[in-house]
Amino acid sequence: MGKAAETFVAGFSANPDFDFEIRCVLGLAFAGASDTGEVLAAVNGIGKNDHESWFAAWDSLGDRVAAIGDASSEGGHDESAASAYLRASAYYGVAVNAVSALDSVDRLLPTFTKQRRAWERFIGTTSVDARSVEIPYENTTLPGYYFRSAAPGDAHPVLVAVNGSDGSLAALWASAVSGALARGYDALVFDGPGQQSMLFERDTTFRSDWEAVLTPVLDFVLGHAGVDADRVAVYGISQAGYWVPRALAFEHRFAAAIVDPGVVDVSTSWTSHLPKSLLKLLDENENAKFDREMALGLKLAPGAARTWNFRARPYGGLGYAETIEAVRAYSVVEEADAITTPLLITEPEDEQFWPGQSQQLAALTPTVSTVVKFTAAEGANYHCQPLARALTEQRMFDWLDAVLASK
Repeated sequence: MGKAAETFVAGFSANPDFDFEIRCVLGLAFAGASDTGEVLAAVNGIGKNDHESWFAAWDSLGDRVAAIGDASSEGGHDESAASAYLRASAYYGVAVNAVSALDSVDRLLPTFTKQRRAWERFIGTTSVDARSVEIPYENTTLPGYYFRSAAPGDAHPVLVAVNGSDGSLAALWASAVSGALARGYDALVFDGPGQQSMLFERDTTFRSDWEAVLTPVLDFVLGHAGVDADRVAVYGISQAGYWVPRALAFEHRFAAAIVDPGVVDVSTSWTSHLPKSLLKLLDENENAKFDREMALGLKLAPGAARTWNFRARPYGGLGYAETIEAVRAYSVVEEADAITTPLLITEPEDEQFWPGQSQQLAALTPTVSTVVKFTAAEGANYHCQPLARALTEQRMFDWLDAVLASK
């Protein structure tokens, strides 16, 4: 086995969370949302548990690359500026998540403000036809961005791209939007309840009934000029591998859907890390005892406590037992058989957050689902196959093109 292969298997950091994050950011390079050399230089030498240096590396890299964007913009070099702003936004996105392991969350909002500023500057300088939109939702609006393809014709197919629990819009651009535009699709991205700006700036929380979100989003798209109403598809990455199927059980107007990967029960990514004795307390409705045991355990592990608080916030900042109960509502087991939309499900080898759930979702939706496997031999293992986004893009859009061609 050669050196490159050894690096691929061993990883880029002794900290598995750092390693996976590095893989994810390196994968964005395919679509221009990162640059391999500057990423590897920034994270070089960071210790396994040095969370301050980890945050500082991404925050500083974002600052440096955003400054490149500012200089290019001031010089009238919009393409260069757009490239830098997109990368900076992606790097700040990692820094935002890195705050979860710090002693204080005081740097969260300032870092997110820089992330969003870089993204807005990307929107303002890119040659792509991109505009901010406000999507009507209940008694407010959801902030979004509509990208118009340069493809000929008055009406284009559209891909609605749904983010996961903590992804940045720059990462979503790389995961789905750039590929959609290259193939003649328009694309829409947005922050839903509990996601990014809706959480950090409006203090909203997640909701399990995602049809309440995706239906008004679809209504907005169908009311948009230049849309081929018969060819609107939806893509969901990471935790949106649950949100999209949940919505599809109630919302049947999408022409096709892709989940990357499939998620049947979100709560297993939480409960799989808890001792069986603690889970038994939950099953026996011993919530007070569960909370006491969790408080004691997390008191002895302050780093884990900070991470728990950060991850629990989008669910409403409840008590320990209440949080697990809330997350357990994020299951599509009972609703999946109502899905009638053609559904592509990615299944990466070594899926670490929801192992086996792509196949479970396919088993629940056998008449509409197609599973596409990704393997370590292809360099396409781990959650959302981070180092194989070109391969992912090819497979999902070839499938989507074929499905929509019949519409």
